[in-house]
Amino acid sequence: MTVREIVRTSGGQGLLLIGIMLIASTLRAPITAVAPMFGMIRETSGISAAEAGMLTTLPLLAFAAISPFAAGLARRYCIERSLFAALLVVATGIALRSTGPLWALFVGTGTIGAGIAVANVLLPGLLKRDFPNRVASLTGFYAIVSGLSQALASTAVIPLAQLPGSSWHLSLACTLIFPVAALIAWVPQLQMPAAPERAASSTHDRGHLWRLPLAWQVTGFLGLTSLVFYVIVGWLPSILAEAGYPAATAGSLHGLCQLAIAIPGLLLGTAVKRMKDQRAMAIGMALTTCLSLLGLWQLPALAALWIALFGFGAGAAFMLGLSFVSLRASNSQEAAALSGMAQCLGYSLAAAGPPLAGLAHDATGSWGLALGACAIITLLMAVLGSLAGRARTI
Repeated sequence: MTVREIVRTSGGQGLLLIGIMLIASTLRAPITAVAPMFGMIRETSGISAAEAGMLTTLPLLAFAAISPFAAGLARRYCIERSLFAALLVVATGIALRSTGPLWALFVGTGTIGAGIAVANVLLPGLLKRDFPNRVASLTGFYAIVSGLSQALASTAVIPLAQLPGSSWHLSLACTLIFPVAALIAWVPQLQMPAAPERAASSTHDRGHLWRLPLAWQVTGFLGLTSLVFYVIVGWLPSILAEAGYPAATAGSLHGLCQLAIAIPGLLLGTAVKRMKDQRAMAIGMALTTCLSLLGLWQLPALAALWIALFGFGAGAAFMLGLSFVSLRASNSQEAAALSGMAQCLGYSLAAAGPPLAGLAHDATGSWGLALGACAIITLLMAVLGSLAGRARTI
């Protein structure tokens, strides 16, 4: 038994799990907290709707650009140190974004995306390495934590910005609490003897992965799920405002969406592991998301119902996409490589979603085209989920 295994079995696992969950709280909240603030940011900075949409797109572009290099960072510096560095980058981006100048808002947002990209890729590999028999349940658990942190941030940012003497800069700065807490909790992992990270062999070569249909099916499912997720999460307050909801109510409903996203991790995490395969769940969650989008489009008076349904369906689909990365891989290095491929291509696709949705709105004067297109995309998600959900490994 190695030193690492002795430490992990003598209480170190608890510290590791706390650190993982606090990292999970950092993966979405600093990005999704911006959407309820779009109106306030535009009023004070004078930026256009298209420029405001870039605040959602920039992190996705960073995800796509940085993800392919994350597995290499882990091989060179080990997963623990790479994750610590990623958290430092996220914290730096949040601080920069909140300093005031308009350029800092955009540069800081991109910096946040770069840090999150590395953590997104490496966490599935870490789970595969240290918790090979608990991948699905722990993926579900960190999806819960991520969703709850998003809900807290989305609900709190507007009230914080409206406090006397406050502003949207200070409100967004409060999301710094997430990476700072994760950094503190992750310090003990830096003292851990480095696990031997396998060099990429021919079977783990990125080019080899890109020739495998299963890798493309996982990538497509995660990419389309991310596209729909970021279109709705990014524009939901605007969709609700157009339907006649006040800004405060739209912010609260945005928080409800983030809370609903966390629920699948609580209910479905252990169920995924027990299933022979995940095809039925992937199809069911894609169709649930489709129904919610059609409802939001045609019956916006029931927005709370459709938003809760969307959060549950999209949250479950996203959790499944992350689980597929680990479940379809044979080891931690393969999981990291597949995660890099899936997130590079997936987020490249997702990055196009928010600006295209904005252009569709400007061209038609309503959100109907964007919502209808997203509903059609969820049908393709169902097809890819039926393929990626088969009990196979690369």
